[in-house]
Amino acid sequence: MSTLGVRPGLDERTPMTPDHGTPGATSLGTPHDSVRDTLLDHDQSFFDALVSGDAGRLKELLSDDFLLVGVEDGAVADKETVIGLVASGSLEFPRIESFPGEAVVRVIGDVGIVVGRTGMNFTNPDGTPFSAASRYTHVYAASSPGLWHLVSAQGTTIKG
Repeated sequence: MSTLGVRPGLDERTPMTPDHGTPGATSLGTPHDSVRDTLLDHDQSFFDALVSGDAGRLKELLSDDFLLVGVEDGAVADKETVIGLVASGSLEFPRIESFPGEAVVRVIGDVGIVVGRTGMNFTNPDGTPFSAASRYTHVYAASSPGLWHLVSAQGTTIKG
């Protein structure tokens, strides 16, 4: 392990699994399978809402103080900005492929963290297309038992 916790040689073809072999478990918190499944379902719902341009679903999934750090340029956008761009069609996601079987899910109190991988295509508000394989980190907060909202999303491009 490197000092940053990234295994040397990890790339888009390398499954991310916890070091001690228990699905979804890490030294920070071992989610029950139902919590892991719920967080991965929320991840997929987020991706599906982006692809379908479903602003109403995004409003439900995202916390009021949601922040997105863009995979392409590191730009930061809040909930209102993301929903506005998706609703207007200025930001389109023709494809987001996720790999939930590779995801590392950690739960620490009322916080869930999902680190996963995607392949995506999107069109920026200026009309330029972008494609990327990426690693992402999604941070969820539980507002009540079983009710999770996405608080933060950050993607990092996997270079080929």
